[in-house]
Amino acid sequence: MIQGIVYDLGAAVSLLPLALVNRRVTAGRDRMFWLATALAVAGPAMHALGQIFGPWHTGFAMAMWMAVAVSVLLFAGLAAVSRSAWRLAPLLAPYLIALGLLAAIWRTAVGPRLSAPIPLGWVELHIGVSVVTYGLLTLAAVAALGAFLQERALKRKQRTPLTMMLPAVAESEGLSGRLLVASEVVLGVGILSGMAVQYLETARLLVLDHKSLLALLAFALILALLASRRLWGLRGRAAARGILVAYLLLTLAYPGVKFVTDVILA
Repeated sequence: MIQGIVYDLGAAVSLLPLALVNRRVTAGRDRMFWLATALAVAGPAMHALGQIFGPWHTGFAMAMWMAVAVSVLLFAGLAAVSRSAWRLAPLLAPYLIALGLLAAIWRTAVGPRLSAPIPLGWVELHIGVSVVTYGLLTLAAVAALGAFLQERALKRKQRTPLTMMLPAVAESEGLSGRLLVASEVVLGVGILSGMAVQYLETARLLVLDHKSLLALLAFALILALLASRRLWGLRGRAAARGILVAYLLLTLAYPGVKFVTDVILA
């Protein structure tokens, strides 16, 4: 138990340099940034992989560490191809640290093992797609929050140390829009793979439980946001709020349901 908590805290601490690296006067995608990013990727990834080997449990703590590991890995890839995405680190890293600390607090909520007689690969595919979807929408929500904070600072004509580190409004909105498209595509694949797993388990394509209903609502809301951006040019605070609501729905569907079943009801 104590050893597991130490591992949890170590993985969370590995994200701390990424949260602080943008505070330097000469901040940029330099060697210090990439060292901090590599450490942030390695800590949660090694911790999550260490829990995967052996019987796969589906508990709340495991879900949190998989979400953290995939989110920071996607961020590293996005920072490599986008000249402004690296500026999201001051928002993303503290949030991921908070998720890691939540996993440490409730690490005893192990959850059931996967034991359903389903052909090899289907459940793993669904889990992988679900985690990637959550990681992409996490980045989209962080970018939307960055745009929201920047727009509010501009309207008040009062920039803060945090907003000075974040991307400009247009850059944040562009990032959130592209990430929203990717999230919608992968979420669609996740819903289809979930229906396939459901059919293999129960011979029914769709069971409207809490998780499925929330995922479908998130899919519909993201689709509406994308259509609004395309047809009516939805931007600014309204778009940011919509993305954050979609992220809340997916959070309730993925770690939220696990928290209720593995922590509260258990």
